[in-house]
Amino acid sequence: MLDAVAGLLERELEQTDLVLSAGQQANLVAYIALIDRWNRAYNLTAVRDPILMVTRHILDSLAITPFIPAATVLDVGTGPGLPGVPLAIALPDQSFHLLDANGKKTRFLFQVKNQLNLANIKIKETRVENLAVNQGYDCIVSRAFASLRLMVESCRHLLSEDGRLLAMKSAGVHEELNETTEIADLIALHEVKVPGLNETRYLVELSVRC
Repeated sequence: MLDAVAGLLERELEQTDLVLSAGQQANLVAYIALIDRWNRAYNLTAVRDPILMVTRHILDSLAITPFIPAATVLDVGTGPGLPGVPLAIALPDQSFHLLDANGKKTRFLFQVKNQLNLANIKIKETRVENLAVNQGYDCIVSRAFASLRLMVESCRHLLSEDGRLLAMKSAGVHEELNETTEIADLIALHEVKVPGLNETRYLVELSVRC
């Protein structure tokens, strides 16, 4: 099974501009294997097939790599580490903080960090509204955390003065944007392509009003 996962990942990456080393690809495959193993007891994701994880988890997460700034990134509501772990593997010189309130998921993330030797991730177990920081983040990313409005309201205290929120969304994004017009400004709405996925994906880039 893992050979099939590795082969699919390699083929699909060739359709993108993202260049990953053999070691990075091997780490992504090992990450899928860990999700598959822990999923049986911890219910980390509704996607059970490792082949489907390549597209729906790994490639979907990696699709936003070109939009990640050279800054420490906070991944809010990371769950099993999405998109934070794939991004950390693809961008080893950047730092990623992975936040989730679910103890089972953070225990899994510690296993991922240790087994894959991901020195560029830090794991935080708390609710986003309870997280306190001395210096705000320049970039906060979310894949499946909440609506755009709730993300703005929950994360605004964690942003630096010029910080940006990056929210991964699918259909319905325009309705969500309409609910944020009073509290945030739309910087950009990027349509991202995910190899093997015949669904529209967007990356919403927002600045938050004081």
